Amino acid sequence: MTSSKRIRALRLTLVVAAILALIVPRAASAQGTRDDYARAQRFLGANADGLVLNQQITPNWIGGTDRFWYRRELAERGEEFVLVDAARGTRGPAFDHGQLAQAVGQAMQRAVSPTAFPFDAFQLTEDGRQLSFTSDSVRWECDLSRYTCARGAAPPAALPGRSPDGQWQAFVRDHDLWIRRIESGAEIRLTQDGERERAWATPVTSPTIMVRDRTEQPAQNAAVFWAPDSRRLVSYRVDSRGAGTLSMVVHAPRDQIRPAHYTYNYPLPPDTVMPTAELFVFDVDARSRTAVRTAPITLQYYGGPSVTWSDDGRQFYVMVTDRGYTQRQLLAIDPVSGASRLLVDERNEPFLNTYANVAHRYVRDGREVLWASERDGWMHLYLYDGDAGRLVRQVTRGEWVVRGIVRVDETARVLYFLGGGREAGRDPYLQHLYRIGLDGTGLRLLTPEDAEHAVSFSPTGAYFVDNHSRADLAPVAVLRRAADGAQVMELERADISRLLATGWKYPEPFAAKARDGVTDVYGLIWRPTTLDPSRRYPIVETIYTGPQNFFTPKAFSAWRNHAQTIAELGFIVVQVDGLGTARRSWKFHAHTWKNLGDQGLPDHIAAIRQMAAKYPYMDLTRVGIFGHSAGGYDATHALLTHPEFYKVGVSSAGNHDHRLDKAVWNTQWMGWPIGPEYHEQSNVTLAANLQGKLLLAHGDVDENVPVSATLRLADALIAANKDFDLIIMTNRAHGFGSDPYFVRRRWDFFVKHLLGVDPPADFRITEQGSND
Repeated sequence: MTSSKRIRALRLTLVVAAILALIVPRAASAQGTRDDYARAQRFLGANADGLVLNQQITPNWIGGTDRFWYRRELAERGEEFVLVDAARGTRGPAFDHGQLAQAVGQAMQRAVSPTAFPFDAFQLTEDGRQLSFTSDSVRWECDLSRYTCARGAAPPAALPGRSPDGQWQAFVRDHDLWIRRIESGAEIRLTQDGERERAWATPVTSPTIMVRDRTEQPAQNAAVFWAPDSRRLVSYRVDSRGAGTLSMVVHAPRDQIRPAHYTYNYPLPPDTVMPTAELFVFDVDARSRTAVRTAPITLQYYGGPSVTWSDDGRQFYVMVTDRGYTQRQLLAIDPVSGASRLLVDERNEPFLNTYANVAHRYVRDGREVLWASERDGWMHLYLYDGDAGRLVRQVTRGEWVVRGIVRVDETARVLYFLGGGREAGRDPYLQHLYRIGLDGTGLRLLTPEDAEHAVSFSPTGAYFVDNHSRADLAPVAVLRRAADGAQVMELERADISRLLATGWKYPEPFAAKARDGVTDVYGLIWRPTTLDPSRRYPIVETIYTGPQNFFTPKAFSAWRNHAQTIAELGFIVVQVDGLGTARRSWKFHAHTWKNLGDQGLPDHIAAIRQMAAKYPYMDLTRVGIFGHSAGGYDATHALLTHPEFYKVGVSSAGNHDHRLDKAVWNTQWMGWPIGPEYHEQSNVTLAANLQGKLLLAHGDVDENVPVSATLRLADALIAANKDFDLIIMTNRAHGFGSDPYFVRRRWDFFVKHLLGVDPPADFRITEQGSND
């Protein structure tokens, strides 16, 4: 070889070596390593939240005053208690911490630090002279004028089913309803005909209670609603004869070899027979019962109907929703005759969203009713005459939504409510506080900051505490006047310095165009603290598209649904709310009708592509997705319907076939009676489409989504000869998404199949500490 050829060969070798030095070591050493896992663990739950001080201020209002105390976390570890007088505009220590610590220590005969009291909450009298608290089930009372403490009398035990006057307790025995005079213990049997499938005062029972108590007939508190004067009570009788059941098997009980088995009612969308409840009024003095003259109420999940008494006891109210979720009625019931009177009849085609409905509020003891409705295309409030049962007026209106009723000042005829989407140029999901007259005039914004607001009013209604933040803005707590929203004082600013010292960065809120190229959709991006923009990072989407709400976080939090922890392993994590989610217009929401399989995924994909165009380090060739519950269905469905985009999925507790999930949720969006959409959008139906890598997980004692939902999908995947992974989380109910073992397995799956590296061996997630 000539010298020139040797030189050219050497140069080529150097170039190749340089390229490999740039690419290979980085991919191998800085993603999915044990150090990455240890760093990810630092951002789990309490680990991350523990790095933030005063993230949320909770006012504890004193009696009926405008004074409150709150707990303040200290930078040097520990806490102090602050007293605020809103009317005077003062803020200071709630008491002398040193003197009280000494007094408490003397009483309890132990050392007590003035920054670490043996309580997190206490009661303070309106004059500020007496303080009481409970520690280790013992009540203590302190005189703050002399700073002395002594053991106090134990508070009376809280008795379930107790009447307002304290004289009676309602309970169930052998499926019948009884009452007991508390003072004498004398018992009165109110019903004589209870039986297992026609039980009195007993809700449809969750199997979680059965598993806990190891019986299919666990003792439960009586479902009763006492009148204010304690002379009457309302209860119901559930008829479950012929209603569908499921079986729950505890496959690996901790105290026996033989598996345990429980049968329970679980209404499904295809069921023709459902549990129903009939309401009755019981007169305590007359020992009589009167049937409420309404049709039996269909029960589509665990529990039973609920009633609300008027303060004067002249009537009570019950809400009734039809099985197909196209009609909801508010009824007023005469407790003497049992006659019902229609107050509000809300109808909407094709469905009513009862989850995002901000409910109702009784005004002037039910003589007026505030009612929420999307009848004009946006969620707004309407005022009804509660005596005549007729609409008086629409109170709020416009292309924005009411999010919740906070307070009604009946004297001033003013309503305070939370709303979103009204302020131009802001994320429409951010909620603000407003006030408006019940006549629909004088609408005023009370929380002007471009942020998510959470409020707490004083008992007088003259002031409120406002905690506000954004995903990219640290929390601030302020005290405001209710009349005009003017700030009285700043209470606290969250200290996130320790969190920032880890390298943590705020997630980035973004707006992008939906599939139509016109509609704005909103999301968040999380990045690893070790981000190197010159590299390429796989993308992981965290998904939950349940139409009952929206799910991309708006308020600040150090920890959100594992997003930052997964980012730390070497990913860019994204979350988006697409078409079909709630809290915007009816048109935006109605995209979900008989269309749960759409999930807004085309909008998610469009948004992620737009963000990748902005940030070239996002690698569109390596996209994963994970979700739990309805998000578990979403994650699997994404792989089955968009395999060109989603390559790896982790799906936990998924309701993979809407025919095999609770009727209360699915029929609201998919319609009833069930149609072909249920079959067409089932993951079981689409199992043969699987191309990517899929990890399925489910708890074997899941009370919310039966484990058979995932096992039926597994059966279909086996029949289609598809490779997949499956974990059955033994002795876990529905909410195992943060179980340390499962969290680690989810990490491993993405690291192995998106990063292409072997996860660190024997890593065990612990609540605190490291894994060296």
